[in-house]
Amino acid sequence: MTRVTELGPDLAKAALIMMREMMCVVPSEHVLITADTNTEKRAVDALVIAAHELGAKVATMILSPPLPFQGGLANPFLADPVIAAAQNCDAWVDLCMPYMAGAAVYDSAMKNDRTRYFLAADLGAEGIIRIFSKADLDQVFVVSDAFNQLLADSAGKECRFATKLGTDVTFTLADPEGLAIERATKPGGYFVPGTVMVIPELETVRGTVVCEAVFHEYYTVLSEPYVFQIDGKIQEVTGGGTELSAIRRSLKRAGNGEYGNIVHFTCGYHPAARFTGTSFIEDQRVIGCNAVGLGLPQWIDGGGENHPDCVMKEQSFWIDGKQIIDDGDIVGPPILADAVSRLEPLYS
Repeated sequence: MTRVTELGPDLAKAALIMMREMMCVVPSEHVLITADTNTEKRAVDALVIAAHELGAKVATMILSPPLPFQGGLANPFLADPVIAAAQNCDAWVDLCMPYMAGAAVYDSAMKNDRTRYFLAADLGAEGIIRIFSKADLDQVFVVSDAFNQLLADSAGKECRFATKLGTDVTFTLADPEGLAIERATKPGGYFVPGTVMVIPELETVRGTVVCEAVFHEYYTVLSEPYVFQIDGKIQEVTGGGTELSAIRRSLKRAGNGEYGNIVHFTCGYHPAARFTGTSFIEDQRVIGCNAVGLGLPQWIDGGGENHPDCVMKEQSFWIDGKQIIDDGDIVGPPILADAVSRLEPLYS
């Protein structure tokens, strides 16, 4: 019995899809998998085996202890061997949570004209199965392409997000940017498919955002939702129960001593993703979920991927007064709604 079989056919299949069809790994490439002591070992093993099956040369590095912060805030905690390895690989799958996107090691790798980085963070074995083998990956990308084209065409228009729990926030839509949501066919940074990023003009964001889960220094579901009041910048955050102090210090850490801005919204649409409360990466891709980035964007001094994120559910979304999402269901425009209608979960 092979190790692939021992890990289970579903996980073996999904890991192979992720490495071959998402990361585009080919024979003789050098693959780096970074993880930490909180990463699920089955996920690491499955990805290593998949890369070997594809003929790649694979190395795994386990960070112990896990990084205390993500992005640029992780810089003082990264060991030289990790920094060296990241500069000398073709495909880099980062399963660390907090993750290394936005840290100096990531920035350097993105300039070497070689490395394809994948922000997988806390995606575990079951999440890998659901994201990569329980939906048609081609159709997942069709949806993201259609959604991203809508956002690009709508830059400068007024948008609104609302939820039943009390979110009601408006903003002017900026040009899309960030890590790519597409197959990793060339050097650069890539997100897990199943969500699209909505970038606001920072100072135009106004209203209330209510979130049910948070990634600040760790990821957790909230016993009491956070309520953010925004007027250009985040003015105040309340709620959260015992997690209130954690988000306040995380906001100030990411915002150079202030609460900062709303850096991004997202729209999750993956038909097989589940909200388990244990994976920030998967939870934000559940249909109707939204990961709201808080702090400073990368083009402002001190900003970047060091920001905390909150997750809200069952969102509705309008662009220029036209409804795009209704309580989680994508309803328009026709080209996007049609693409979503073709995206169904797979059961085999």
